[in-house]
Amino acid sequence: CAANRLFLQTGCTISYRAFFIVRAYLCFESNFFLYSPCIFHCNVLKYNLGKQKQADYVFAFGREKLFGSSRCQTAGKFAAESMIKKGLKQKTYKRGRGFAMDIKEEALKKHYEWQGKLEVVSRAKIETKEDLSLAYTPGVAQPCLEIAENPELSYKLTRRGNLVAVITDGTAVLGLGDIGGLAGMPVMEGKCCLFKEFGGVDAVPLCIKSKDPDEIVRTVELISDSFGGINLEDISAPRCFEIEARLKERLDIPVFHDDQHGTAIVVGAAMLNAVKLAGKKLSEITVVINGAGSAGIAIGKFLLKLGVGNLIMVDVGGIINRGEAYENPAHAEISKITNKDNIKGTLTDAMKGADAFVGVSRPNLVSPDMVRSMADKPILFPMANPNPEITYDLAKESGAFVVGTGRSDYPNQINNVLVFPGVFKGALSVRARQITEEMKLAAARAIAALVTEDKLSQDYIIPSALDKSVAEAVAKAVAEQWEKDNG
Repeated sequence: CAANRLFLQTGCTISYRAFFIVRAYLCFESNFFLYSPCIFHCNVLKYNLGKQKQADYVFAFGREKLFGSSRCQTAGKFAAESMIKKGLKQKTYKRGRGFAMDIKEEALKKHYEWQGKLEVVSRAKIETKEDLSLAYTPGVAQPCLEIAENPELSYKLTRRGNLVAVITDGTAVLGLGDIGGLAGMPVMEGKCCLFKEFGGVDAVPLCIKSKDPDEIVRTVELISDSFGGINLEDISAPRCFEIEARLKERLDIPVFHDDQHGTAIVVGAAMLNAVKLAGKKLSEITVVINGAGSAGIAIGKFLLKLGVGNLIMVDVGGIINRGEAYENPAHAEISKITNKDNIKGTLTDAMKGADAFVGVSRPNLVSPDMVRSMADKPILFPMANPNPEITYDLAKESGAFVVGTGRSDYPNQINNVLVFPGVFKGALSVRARQITEEMKLAAARAIAALVTEDKLSQDYIIPSALDKSVAEAVAKAVAEQWEKDNG
């Protein structure tokens, strides 16, 4: 939940257990994105607010199976006072009854209210005849003539230099699968919001009504002059590899499939710090990745570029090895550069003696015994969403040294919002023609470096997804790398 980190420091004792409804808001400057209400299993705590009379307040936030744990035993004075001031109402139910209301109903309600999360805001005031003549006809003819003579001026005379197209065919939308481009529009709008809020980059959602790679590539090529960059989103594998590769060949602006590279970069940043904290060397560790789709393949290739010593990829058919003939060209390619010892078997076999695990697959695939079979100080990044391959708590109980997930209600959220706003901001600032492997590596190192030595801990290996300084740091690193490599 969005309120997951609001816990009291001291002075509280558990009185009894109850249920209540909390509306938790995640604030992006002046905008409020409603993440819940959810009904949580909670503790009702006694808290003495200075001179106020001691009373019972409900202000601990938990999840199912967590009440009574140390996570829900206390909450801070700030949280308590804020809730009291807002007059949050307690709603209790008989113990033993199950309530599992999630955010779906409230999110749908808000989307009806918003009727879209984006709008066009004019940068030019048009209040007089002179304003109209300058912004539109007849004055607008002059910048048109300038661009016709020198197309590069489109970056200075239009918004192109800060505009990204977020493009999907809707074949792999979040955990919803192939629902089509139109149904994927709310996700694309949300992505555009994140571009603007975190990177100051304007973005437009474009949903293509086709699954044909030829049609998608041609469509994007035809509209590319309107944009400074292309962000591909939620396009299924293996088509996404072909579409991105062909667009990179044809366009002279950055093309970036965020599901692949954004995820890879943020995992790489988290891995850098987790390995450092464990006192190990990248070149000496073995990493197991479960899930060999677009994200898994990209993560694997990126970790190898970072310097990981041995990588084992696992998919539904088991460990990817050099003894199999793979119809999927991505699997065939990755089999040639991974699995040094060419082992075969299942995920259980792959996990034995491994130093780290990355999951981009399905819930509940990793057992406590599998964690215990890993090397000393095991690192686990189970990132299936919303339910990971192994829960944070179970992983820790099983001996995991560091755990990172895709969820916001646990430490070490591995979220690619830390990546794409800054990557595009940096690339656009220097008018990069592409986003190179060196730029991606620079982005990962920049994110990792924001967690300083004195703050690095098992519960803090990656900056918060809400830390807006991350985009600035990533943009700077990406821009500097481009200029270094291109004079």
